Amino acid sequence: MAVDPQKLDAFLGKFVCGNRVKGVPMYKRHATVLAMTLALAVSAFTPLAAAKDAKKSGNAVLIPTSDLKWTDVPGFPGVKMAAMDGNPAKGPHHSMLKFAGGFAADLHHHSSDHYGTIVSGTLVLTVDGKENKFPAGSYFSFKGKKQHVTKCEAGADCVLSMDVRGKWDVVAESAKPADKK
Repeated sequence: MAVDPQKLDAFLGKFVCGNRVKGVPMYKRHATVLAMTLALAVSAFTPLAAAKDAKKSGNAVLIPTSDLKWTDVPGFPGVKMAAMDGNPAKGPHHSMLKFAGGFAADLHHHSSDHYGTIVSGTLVLTVDGKENKFPAGSYFSFKGKKQHVTKCEAGADCVLSMDVRGKWDVVAESAKPADKK
C-alpha cells in the first residue's frame, strides 16, 4: 500500500502545531529529526557500551545477603561495611553500609562523590542545617566534599547500598574558631 505524501502531511498537520517550512512536507521534517536524534543517541552510547563489553566480557557479580562479609569500620563503633565490588581502601567500589540504630556521626565529609539508597531503617541526614529523614527506598548523593551529619534513628539498623566513585574516607569537620575581636 503506497502512502500519499500530501495526505500524510495533511494528517500530521492536524496534530502538530507550529510554523510550516514552505515546500518541505511535515513527514520529511519529522523523519529527518527522528533520524538525527537516533544517530546522535547511537553514536553517544556505542563507544561506552563497547568499552564496557571489552572490559567486562560478560562478567556478573551476584552476592546473596547470606554471603556478604560485614567488617567493622575502624574508629566508628556501630558501623559495618561489606564491600561487594572494588576495594573501598583503594578506589571506586560498591558496598553496603550498616549503622546500628541510634548511631550518629558529627559534621563530616567524604573526599569521593558517592550515591546511596537506603535499604532498611530510617536514615537522618542533616545538610546545610536542615534535618532530612529518609525511609527505606530513598536515595541521596553527596558530591564535592559536601558537609553533612549522619544519624540512624533508634530502633532498626540502617542498611545502605553505596556507589562510591573513589577511595572511602570520613573527614571530620573541625569546629569553627571563635571570632577574634
